[in-house]
Amino acid sequence: MQKILIINGPNLNLLGTRKPEVYGSMTLNQLVDELTQFAQKKGCDIEHFQSNHEGAIIDVLHDTLNKSYIGCLINAGAFTHYSYAIRDAIEAIPTPCIEVHLSDIEKREDFRKISVITEVCSKQFKGMGIDSYKKAIEALV
Repeated sequence: MQKILIINGPNLNLLGTRKPEVYGSMTLNQLVDELTQFAQKKGCDIEHFQSNHEGAIIDVLHDTLNKSYIGCLINAGAFTHYSYAIRDAIEAIPTPCIEVHLSDIEKREDFRKISVITEVCSKQFKGMGIDSYKKAIEALV
């Protein structure tokens, strides 16, 4: 079965309690469970990784060179706005990456409107809650 890697960055482990008016009330485990079921209906398996550490995210991106994923969904959290290291890691791998965000970053604070990873990702889905991830899964399959 085809595999998709989902990477969630800093503070996404706090989903369900951190700003539910912005990010929703679903916990990270609930999000991953729902996405796993959704992907399985599309004929794919999900592998999930979450970290609050930039280097750990880079290591997982580099590790895609040794694995067979049809693609990667990345919600880099705050790293979206300033991590050129994550941007370079995405650019360095052949695995297609899709940028996802629960909220619409272009309708948030000025610093959140900038994404340094957009130009190295094949697509971006934002502002649709969990549907941002589902649309990205559909785009890969």
